[in-house]
Amino acid sequence: MRMRPRSIRARDTLVAAVIAVLVLGVTAIGADVAVRSAVKAELLRRTQVDARRVSGGVRDGTLEGAIRDDSGGRVMIQVVEPGGRVTNATPGATDRPPVSRLWPPSNMRVQDFTRCRGRWPDRECFVAEAIRVSTAPDSVVVYAAARQPAYLVNGLLEGVLGSGVLLLAAVAAGITWRVVGRTLGPVEAIRAQLAEISATDLSRRVPQPPGQDEIAQLARTANETLDRLERAVARQRQFASDASHELRTPIAGLRANLEDASMHPEDNDLRGVIASALRDTDRLESIVTDLLLLARIGTGGSAAQEPIDLAALAGAEVGRRSSELEIVTELTRGVVVRGVRMQLVRLLGNLLDNAERYAGSCVTVRVGRQDDRALLVVTDDGIGVAPADRERVFERFTRLDTARSRGAGGAGLGLAIAREIARAHGGTLRIEDHPSGARFALRLPLE
Repeated sequence: MRMRPRSIRARDTLVAAVIAVLVLGVTAIGADVAVRSAVKAELLRRTQVDARRVSGGVRDGTLEGAIRDDSGGRVMIQVVEPGGRVTNATPGATDRPPVSRLWPPSNMRVQDFTRCRGRWPDRECFVAEAIRVSTAPDSVVVYAAARQPAYLVNGLLEGVLGSGVLLLAAVAAGITWRVVGRTLGPVEAIRAQLAEISATDLSRRVPQPPGQDEIAQLARTANETLDRLERAVARQRQFASDASHELRTPIAGLRANLEDASMHPEDNDLRGVIASALRDTDRLESIVTDLLLLARIGTGGSAAQEPIDLAALAGAEVGRRSSELEIVTELTRGVVVRGVRMQLVRLLGNLLDNAERYAGSCVTVRVGRQDDRALLVVTDDGIGVAPADRERVFERFTRLDTARSRGAGGAGLGLAIAREIARAHGGTLRIEDHPSGARFALRLPLE
């Protein structure tokens, strides 16, 4: 059986109410004890004063006639002989039985006590003092008693304090309910918005309250998570779209060649058909490999990173290439970045492939530092890229007018892969102004 409330608001309200009852209950008990002690002390003081006055008068014989009532009826005084007969009393205690049957012994002549009689709600209690006038066996006893207020006897004080505790606890619970409700209002709005977000529409965002408290941070984190999720889903959709778009042509060509060879084997050059099929297969393999690499980079794979000397990496990559063009290097040693070596090798390789494809006679590779960041620049002396196309060339399967022929280039994924690798390493890859040709600048954080 579940006893714990499901709602945080209800749980906090319950906890606040319980704490309020405990704290206010302890306070009420302390107040009850303090009130009772104070009232009893005041009543006992009055009875002591009157009892000692009358006892002294009886002992020295100066008490004549009925006992004078100086308390206005608040204190009853009786002089009682052995056997329980009242011989003298104040007007209010004359016709009443002895206040108590307590008879102080000769070695303890003064005794203070409290006596109650009757049943609720007619119960009455007295704070009294009994004084034995002398040590003689037949000594009389003087009783002085003051009635306790009714609220100390019939439970009215405890009832008022208990009601106050419950009322204040209810007020505390109500305030907690409202405050927690207002505090959790943005959380409920965030929950409701998240419940409405589906995989088909990830553009919506949760409401973000102002400030820097935990709820505002939660909203910001939720929106950042939704941003990442939207980008990941967009990459998946882009992957599916790219794959279906780009794989259709080589697959169709391969199928047409194979079907033609199957239907008319005597009219086809088998070696030529196989060579064409292998070329289409190589192209399919290259496209699939590039698309899978883009997918892994986009989802933030867990490849191990290491410190990498960018100049050494560039020198090794340039040294292993065999090109008819002149490749000039300007490498500053000690430019260390942190990254995945194979991905940075692929990035530089794609930039060099692109530069060699469109360069006239020379490609320049430069590594250095700029504004506390590592800088790698690949420049060619070709026709360059128009400013309007400098962002479009980084889109997948994009070929400019000068490179539309498949024979002039690859699948159109090289620069897209290079930019994704740069972003995954916290850097940027842009095309910058240059007097001639294209200048690709990669900036990465230094190690």
